[in-house]
Amino acid sequence: MPDVAIVGAGPVGTLLAGLLARHGVEVALLEQRASAGDGSRAIGVHAPVLAALEASGITERLLASAVRVSRGEARSDGRALGVVRFDRLDRRFPFVAALPQAATEEALALGAPAPRRGATVTAVAPDGRVTLEGGESVVAPIVVVAGGWRARRLVYRPGAVHVRPYADRYLMADVASDADGDLAVVNIDRDGVLESFPLPGGRRRFVAWDAGGEVSGRVSRLRSALRARGQDAAAELVHTAASFEVRRAVAPALRRERLFVIGDTAHEVSPIGGQGMNLGLLDAATLAPLLASWVRSGREPAPELAAWERRRLASARTAAALATLNTSLGRPLGPTAHAVRRAGLRVVLLPPGARLLAHAYAMGFDRDA
Repeated sequence: MPDVAIVGAGPVGTLLAGLLARHGVEVALLEQRASAGDGSRAIGVHAPVLAALEASGITERLLASAVRVSRGEARSDGRALGVVRFDRLDRRFPFVAALPQAATEEALALGAPAPRRGATVTAVAPDGRVTLEGGESVVAPIVVVAGGWRARRLVYRPGAVHVRPYADRYLMADVASDADGDLAVVNIDRDGVLESFPLPGGRRRFVAWDAGGEVSGRVSRLRSALRARGQDAAAELVHTAASFEVRRAVAPALRRERLFVIGDTAHEVSPIGGQGMNLGLLDAATLAPLLASWVRSGREPAPELAAWERRRLASARTAAALATLNTSLGRPLGPTAHAVRRAGLRVVLLPPGARLLAHAYAMGFDRDA
């Protein structure tokens, strides 16, 4: 019988499995997907995560192929409004490490057991019984659910987690582009936001607010958004475009007896701001030593687990609020409202406001930062 069963072998579940295995904990890692996915919205790993994972050797693996984004620039109507400097923060890693999620997952898998794929979980009980499709059970003294938002039904009653969908939609594509070097750029114009982030190999990710329309028109709409911001060369290279919507959800609790919930199962925030995956990684990084201590000693670290739950819930609520603000700032506006927004952003991006923004974006308000 394994010491811990983990439902979900995405970035968060894989990280927790690897960290526990390093402590000698036997882990059963269960994953519904037959193979790992290679597409994702998550590309940035923030300073608190890099610091939390440094001792494990994972940070070194992440940084080996990542672009280190030390600055971000806000623009509007073709003009710079201000610069956010991560490299001026008092951090062990004063930058955002940008790399595709496939590379992130490969680095996070250091020491993790191979997942059991094709394992569809139908029920999870607080006594440690995980029921699979077909009736088979996996039993472990501790169970952690990290299977993303779809796994929420396994642990919470209907309606227990308030999910707030936003009307906003976005288009996304990764293309070869040498524009702006290693600078992250956020264009906030009347037609909505266009974000641009560097990736390894001379590529950039573009994310644009989308008014919606036919699926067949995604590419043309993203190309139009790029051309409107002077990114003609990148527009010509867009041949496919993904579309996604955003939601907000924060669970009321992360634990019931020996059952724990982390990552997107417990909290969903808008990816506009780039903190969703990082929240889950910090859930895992801070929970792992507590569970390992419990398994090794046989004594439940009840006060420490209660403090962990309070910190992670508070961090999720803060991240959700910041993501809501980021989402609202990126919406289309009429001429007058846009002019007011632009003027306000210009003021906020003056010192010390720019430093506060860098602190917030780099997850400085997370309780485990």
